[in-house]
Amino acid sequence: MLRKDRWRLIFMAAVIAISAVVVLRGKVNLGLDLRGGAHIVLQASGTEDVPLTPDSLDRLRTVLEKRVNQYGLTEPTLQKQGADRMIVDLPGVEDPQAALRLIGSTALLEFREVVRTLYSAAPLPPQAERKNYDSDEEFNAAVKRWNDYKAQLEESQAKAMEQAKNFKGEEGQIVAGDDDGSIYLLGKPMLTGNELSNATSGFDQLGRPDVSLEFNSTGSELFEKATEATVGRQLAMVLDGSVISAPRVNERISGGKAQITGHFSVEDAKGLAVMLRAGALPVNVSILENRSVGPSLGSDSINAGAYAGMIGLAAVFLFMLVYYRLWGVTADLSLCTTLLVLFALLMAFKATLTLPGIAGIILTIGMAVDSNILIFERIREEMRAGKTPNATLTSGFSNALTTILDSNITTVIAAAVLYYYGSGPLRGFAMTLTLGIIASLFSALVVNRVLLQLMVNYGSKTFQARK
Repeated sequence: MLRKDRWRLIFMAAVIAISAVVVLRGKVNLGLDLRGGAHIVLQASGTEDVPLTPDSLDRLRTVLEKRVNQYGLTEPTLQKQGADRMIVDLPGVEDPQAALRLIGSTALLEFREVVRTLYSAAPLPPQAERKNYDSDEEFNAAVKRWNDYKAQLEESQAKAMEQAKNFKGEEGQIVAGDDDGSIYLLGKPMLTGNELSNATSGFDQLGRPDVSLEFNSTGSELFEKATEATVGRQLAMVLDGSVISAPRVNERISGGKAQITGHFSVEDAKGLAVMLRAGALPVNVSILENRSVGPSLGSDSINAGAYAGMIGLAAVFLFMLVYYRLWGVTADLSLCTTLLVLFALLMAFKATLTLPGIAGIILTIGMAVDSNILIFERIREEMRAGKTPNATLTSGFSNALTTILDSNITTVIAAAVLYYYGSGPLRGFAMTLTLGIIASLFSALVVNRVLLQLMVNYGSKTFQARK
């Protein structure tokens, strides 16, 4: 074996060994269409104070990344689309509505003094309180009374809010309501969530979910001044224009800590803490599209894709064995190497495999087979010319190299354009196809060459028999 053939063999063995280790230890990231989850498209819009710029869109992406990462969502995908849109894919999300609140909420926290209560919700009627019921009829009647009360409350609150909109307060004052139905006139912001250093979810002394706040040095000073100025009155905590809590301040509070209690579930408290830690969105956003994919649909897609891939691979293996016989064995081993290296690259680059990505893998198999066939046919032509086995092999690969590189480079250029200008599924297809081309080139030009060279060195008669 020549020196360059020996180095080629060592290189092939090293790549295969490294790829095998990566595949055995790694894991392929499955996309939304295979794993299930939430697909959200946001449209950003600026204001007079904060215009929409490329920089503000970058900051929007940064804040959203902090939110989804701190919430514990795995393998999220966030990408900009155009000048004002953001696409967020969250594979494996079990509660799409919680994800939507996490992504779509501005999370602007403000502390404002309650100047005046414009509307106070009536307490629950005694007949609507919880108790044990002796019959289904009594229970159903209680439910009806509660629903009637709730409808009346919502109607009266809506009327009160409509009237409150016409209320003219001083500059900087706003009208906001809470979940209980009360409506307040609130003063100017005394401090905001920008002065927070940390926010954690937990439980209060009564076992109710709450959010604990810690302010930075500036926020601690402002919070102390705010509580000192509102002793004996209410200080409202306002999130995105809604009052989430309006406790009465009994004394000045120092130390830079506060607590938000309200009608929270455990998940609501966790989500609010995450949003406050990540910070408010730098621009306003609206939901253009919200689509959920169930895990069962993702499982069906995986099974269908795997089934189609195995059938296609088996058909290719059989064709190469029947038509090229012993050379077909080298081609099949080359294809197996292509798939091994491809999945290793997907894991190494942490690429996300989508349903179009599976189509890219199948296309890669076809292109790899095409390269093998091209090499074999060029070798046959050289054999018919009466050259020696070594010369035949060298000339066959040299003559096929230019054509193989031209076709694959052209495909990579097309894939690069798809990846740059496309989004979502198109990018997944382009990424998988590009990595597949790299793997197929290695298999066709290195693995095939080594295997055929071994056939020449140790079984030249068999090699010559393929005329």
